[in-house]
Amino acid sequence: MARILRHGVLSVMAAGIAAITLTACAAGGGSAGAGGGDGGGTLRLTLANHGWTELVSDRIDEFEKKTGVNVEITTYGEEQLTEQYNVKLNAGDSSIDVMMYRPPSETRLFAQNGWLEDITDRAQSSNALDWGDFYDSSVQNVSVDDRVYGVPLVTEQQVLYYRKDLLEAAGIAVPKTLDELEKAAAALNKDGVYGFVARGKQTSQTAPYLHTFGADWTADDKATLDTPEAIEAVEYYGRMLREYGPPGVTNMAWPEAIAIFAQGKAAFYTDANVLYTNITDPAKSTVADTTGFAVIPGGPEGPQPYNVTSWGLAINPNSQQKDNAWKFIEWATSADMVLAAQQEGLLGARKSVWENPESLTGVPADLAEVTKESIAIDGGRDRPDVVQVKKASDIYLAMVTAGILGEDVKSAAKKANTELQQLLDEEASRAR
Repeated sequence: MARILRHGVLSVMAAGIAAITLTACAAGGGSAGAGGGDGGGTLRLTLANHGWTELVSDRIDEFEKKTGVNVEITTYGEEQLTEQYNVKLNAGDSSIDVMMYRPPSETRLFAQNGWLEDITDRAQSSNALDWGDFYDSSVQNVSVDDRVYGVPLVTEQQVLYYRKDLLEAAGIAVPKTLDELEKAAAALNKDGVYGFVARGKQTSQTAPYLHTFGADWTADDKATLDTPEAIEAVEYYGRMLREYGPPGVTNMAWPEAIAIFAQGKAAFYTDANVLYTNITDPAKSTVADTTGFAVIPGGPEGPQPYNVTSWGLAINPNSQQKDNAWKFIEWATSADMVLAAQQEGLLGARKSVWENPESLTGVPADLAEVTKESIAIDGGRDRPDVVQVKKASDIYLAMVTAGILGEDVKSAAKKANTELQQLLDEEASRAR
């Protein structure tokens, strides 16, 4: 039977999964990996404290019986997980065989560091995996320069959360364009209710706004934050939060922003769909019965909701169990497992599962339909496609903050563009 080593307390992840407490234990050590080659020994999984990990832990005996492979699962919170990878993978440790990681922020960085096995041939030739069943955007999140380093596990998309009762009382239709959203936010910004709330401290949720104005962070290895389109996008986002949002929004990440909406203090909220349980659970929300979901409104380029792979599975290049690690990934990301996960509200990346009506039972019906439509649109990434994602995001955040505070966005954009270009040049120089 699988041995499960759990570290710390399972916290609420960005995926919005409810927390439970886990008992801390000492981790199995050693850099050689138990049992040596693929013919025997123990397959060691290092996973995040996440709802998907709970699901796979409950079903791991199925894999063990099917393959005869013994499995040891070690789980960590997000920060601890990153620390483990920074230490162990940098040291060439082979005690990790399969690793759960965050593709939007880590695929390019980990691949550059040599921390991810190139699984291109395995992925593209595996009939069991059926690589063509994964959405292109999800594949892009786990790939670098057409080489595959991971398999998509959990996805998320941005949607519009709105108060059905407020819109109905005011005779306002659900906004489909940014102009309509702003007019509705202005009309409902009264009586102790803010017209709009979103994150002001993090930039990933601004991506659909940037893309709908025809802008992006980069193009052809050149920074493009000072284009008229990028400036207009940031001015719009900043104006929405400045004029119709709560005070102190520049200090709000998703927990603070979603709390405003869940407490009935905002008419509209744009963020990841996977956070929905924080609003639909009556124990957490005063608007559980009056919240609706819609595709994020569009600007000049129409709606551009992102569709990103928030978690993926990869193989440690130093693993001595690579064949067994691949068997596990094939099983863990199979259509059957993705269907089971999706029925628990953990959204996957397989086309066939989304086309299966049984897969939509894990989320509210209107959210399921909105998510399907958002995936079909696929507005691109939610953060810059660079090695140093956090540094690039921080550069962009200064520009967004200027927009929220009503400062000169053009000047902020010029500065941000210069700094982002320097970062791009530095990364290009290191790659040569």
